[in-house]
Amino acid sequence: MTEPVHVNSLQSKEHAFCRGRIVRVPKGPLIRVVGTEVAIPCSVSDYDGPSEQNFDWEFSRDTDFVRIVSTWDSTFTSEEYQKRVGRGDIKLRRSSNDAVELVIRNIQPADQGRYKCSTPSTDATVQGNYDAEVQVKVISDGLSVSGSKARSSASLRLSEGDSFKLRCSASTTSPEHTHLHVTWQVRSGSSWRDILSLTHEGKFQPGPGYEERYRSGDVRLDTGANDTYGLSVSQASSVDGGAYRCLVSEWVRGVDGSWQKIQEKSVEIATVSIQRTALDVVISTSNVSVTERDSLDLTCNITTDRSGIFQAEVMWYFSVSPDDTLSDAQLLLSMDHDSVVSDSTLISLSHVDRNSYRLLVRDVDVEDSGYYFCEAAIWVPLHNGSWHKVVERTSAPVSVVVTALEPDYDVFLNASKTPKFSDDPTELNCRITNVQDTEANIRFTVSWYYRQHLPGDDVAAEELLASMDADWTLLPGDRGRERIQNGEIIFSKKAADTFSLRIQWTSESDRGDYFCVISAWSRQRNNSWVKSKDVTSAPVNIFWATQDYTLTVEAVKLKPFFVAGHTFEMTCKVSSKNIKTPRYSVLITAEKPLADQSNPNGTTRIISLSQDSVVRLEDWTDQTRVDGVVLEKVQENEFRYRMYQTQVSDAGLYRCVVTAWSPGGGGMWREAVNGLSNPIQIDFQTSGPVFNVSVHSDNPTIYQGEVAELLCIITMEGMPLEPGVLKLLQTRAGCAAYRLTFLLRNGTVNAFQGSPTCLNSSLPTNADDMSFDVSWFAVRSFALDREPILLASLDRRGIVTQSRRNGSSDLSVERISPLEFRLRVHGCEDHDFGNHYCVVTPWVRSATGVWQREPDIKAKPLFLSVKMDVLNAFKYPLLIGIGLATAIGLLSCLIGYCSSRWCCKKEVQETRRERRRLMSMEMD
Repeated sequence: MTEPVHVNSLQSKEHAFCRGRIVRVPKGPLIRVVGTEVAIPCSVSDYDGPSEQNFDWEFSRDTDFVRIVSTWDSTFTSEEYQKRVGRGDIKLRRSSNDAVELVIRNIQPADQGRYKCSTPSTDATVQGNYDAEVQVKVISDGLSVSGSKARSSASLRLSEGDSFKLRCSASTTSPEHTHLHVTWQVRSGSSWRDILSLTHEGKFQPGPGYEERYRSGDVRLDTGANDTYGLSVSQASSVDGGAYRCLVSEWVRGVDGSWQKIQEKSVEIATVSIQRTALDVVISTSNVSVTERDSLDLTCNITTDRSGIFQAEVMWYFSVSPDDTLSDAQLLLSMDHDSVVSDSTLISLSHVDRNSYRLLVRDVDVEDSGYYFCEAAIWVPLHNGSWHKVVERTSAPVSVVVTALEPDYDVFLNASKTPKFSDDPTELNCRITNVQDTEANIRFTVSWYYRQHLPGDDVAAEELLASMDADWTLLPGDRGRERIQNGEIIFSKKAADTFSLRIQWTSESDRGDYFCVISAWSRQRNNSWVKSKDVTSAPVNIFWATQDYTLTVEAVKLKPFFVAGHTFEMTCKVSSKNIKTPRYSVLITAEKPLADQSNPNGTTRIISLSQDSVVRLEDWTDQTRVDGVVLEKVQENEFRYRMYQTQVSDAGLYRCVVTAWSPGGGGMWREAVNGLSNPIQIDFQTSGPVFNVSVHSDNPTIYQGEVAELLCIITMEGMPLEPGVLKLLQTRAGCAAYRLTFLLRNGTVNAFQGSPTCLNSSLPTNADDMSFDVSWFAVRSFALDREPILLASLDRRGIVTQSRRNGSSDLSVERISPLEFRLRVHGCEDHDFGNHYCVVTPWVRSATGVWQREPDIKAKPLFLSVKMDVLNAFKYPLLIGIGLATAIGLLSCLIGYCSSRWCCKKEVQETRRERRRLMSMEMD
């Protein structure tokens, strides 16, 4: 057998400090066992010439060397080695270009001696060594390996989880000091796997995959008397099956201290087959049905083919689903392999016989319905007294149905209060009758349902109003949840067998069928409650006949004729039908002519009276007549409206808008129906002057900084544009005629002849009977597409009001004549441009002394243009710039003159030059 050896590099000490060829062989002596194969390596280094070197091997027992074999000369072999070399018992095996091995098969004691390896020189100069020697010592074979049976290997048939032990003997009689290396191997296929070794250094070494089992003690290697080596395997599994052998190698320590394996032997001990343990777990009964409060009895039967000593472990599980795994199921009770049963009050587990285990559940309830299954495991003892689980199986689940003890009872529903009108109360009572077979552990709850009554054969879905859980906690449904929380729907328990539903104020949406469901609850062992039965009552229909509400409103004018300044009165009489205890709210509205700009929509809400007799001014904005309108309740169905000191602007159609209210839930009022009265017209027959308004300016285009003047001129029909001093003459003759005479500024006289009118005419009698409110507006655009801006106003009392301005310009408003009003814009700026107009509100005092407001009159806009005066804008800046530039230039000239005159003046002495003429060369 070829063994690794270490190369000797100390044989050429004389070349340690010089460069030259070095031939190396192992350091001897090499100890080998007779009959084994020997491989002696030889290598060369630090040589010149070709990379592939040749080698010659020679042998000497005493002094002379005999040639054995050569790599380059086939005639090199001596006669006594030719046969062995020819058979291949001795050969050279090249490992590289500069190294070979001398291989000797079946070495014999005659081969003991010195072997020399030499290399022919290929160097330019002779340096170093060209040969090396090694001593080989051949010893006798003293290693013997045997199994427990000398002739052949045994066969073992074991069950899964069993233990087995194998032994082999190994010894040596070698004259040298050798060590043995013992390895146990198993072959389950074509290759051998190491299980556990005792090395030549006295260490235990587990094979790959056996580390954990070695640490746990399941795999051990024991030494015994008579050079025996035993393999102990516990908890055998299927992977432990196969052929087992004992492999022994002999090792010797070399001169350099390294270990060398000199031979190896093996012997097959046994063939082990592992059979899986069969285990069948079955529950004796299939589907089981028991009655509540009875006992549940189940038996788990275990069948196995295992013999010998073993113990069974049994565990009972419960699950609500047959597909649940053990991790999801609930462990009820267990008995371990020492027959120790876990503690439980109502569940017991007993060992009936060797293969049967009984589960007894006492006093079952509905919650015990589900699936029961049994899990069993087989345990076998180990050599150290512990137990090992070899197999585990689970039975098929068994369905168990626990039938509840249902109480026997009936449910009766009746209506103690039924509505006849909307908002009447409704009360329903749900009673439990004919109660039988009930225990103290039974509790009743109620659920209330509503079903809308549909015409024909259509069936509406039922809606849950409210329900109670086992603790009598009210759970409102989606329908009417807000009404329940507000106390409009009340649920109560009047007695142990009576539940009540009360609707405080029944509406039309509450009409329909009502029924109740009484639920019986049973107490469980853990003090929880489980619903066992539901009984539904017959429905009760809540319905009442309804008719359409009718409301009639009549407005009556108390005074058929009146003039401006007098009091206007009208009454509203209301009648209704099919409304329970109605109350009325009244609203007075007025429809003004479309020419009235104060209300473009046409209808004005004046004053209202609620059903609780609360008066409120709606859109009445005349601050001078805050108390000028009154609305009062004369009778339960009659209301009176008064308007004091009527004005011409009050003309229009007046109506009463009445709303009927009926009592609603929670003391609230519910709107029933609305009604509108006939119109009452207020029309003032007047014959007076017609006013016109215009805006005039002498210079509508101005420059910035100037003053703009705008005149608002009020004229009457037949009156020229130039205003004058108004003189009013009036003659009375029954229904008098009037004449307006105007004395103009140019001395001409213009007259306006009016038509005859009666004494209720609003014609003024003198100039003090007319007054005007004037407001000035501006639109900052050319096309009047923006909102107008109020500039200033002058009321009839002479009070001027100006709006807030952002610029530096200012405004002034003044009255320059009875019919002329002037607006001045001082210090005009560019943002003062735009269309300007005035709005005039005439006030005329009637014969009764009441001031009457006439409709507003708007003048046609006049565009005011503001330009920039370029010359004036740049005149002063130019003059200032020229002046500053001139002053700076003169100052610069003055500074330069002074500097050159006094600061930079120096006296320069001019060098005198000698003036001579050059002499002629000829004269020289």
